[in-house]
Amino acid sequence: MKYLCLIYGEEDKLFAGSHPDSPDHSECIAHEAALRESGVLVAGAPLAPVETATTVRTRDGRVAVTDGPFIETKEYLAGFLYIEARDLNEALRVAAEFPSARVGSIEVRPVRA
Repeated sequence: MKYLCLIYGEEDKLFAGSHPDSPDHSECIAHEAALRESGVLVAGAPLAPVETATTVRTRDGRVAVTDGPFIETKEYLAGFLYIEARDLNEALRVAAEFPSARVGSIEVRPVRA
């Protein structure tokens, strides 16, 4: 079964290493490579900084485009992992082992077939 793991966190903690548990870039790359080699990782990527986000809404046939993310929050969507796992328990284990889980959170959702 496929799962999408959405990585959320405060950008300064996830990427800048300002927090003692912040993973460095090389640790995330190595972990991702190990997941890819094991066949668990289908795809994954970090996202550009939140200030590069653009939000599109269509209401009553009118399109509205605004700079920035959909909502104002401390934690933003920072990246994703698209994984293959036997079941939810295995998907949760994979998410928990990802270095960013130490300072952020990872939302795990099954992908509809």
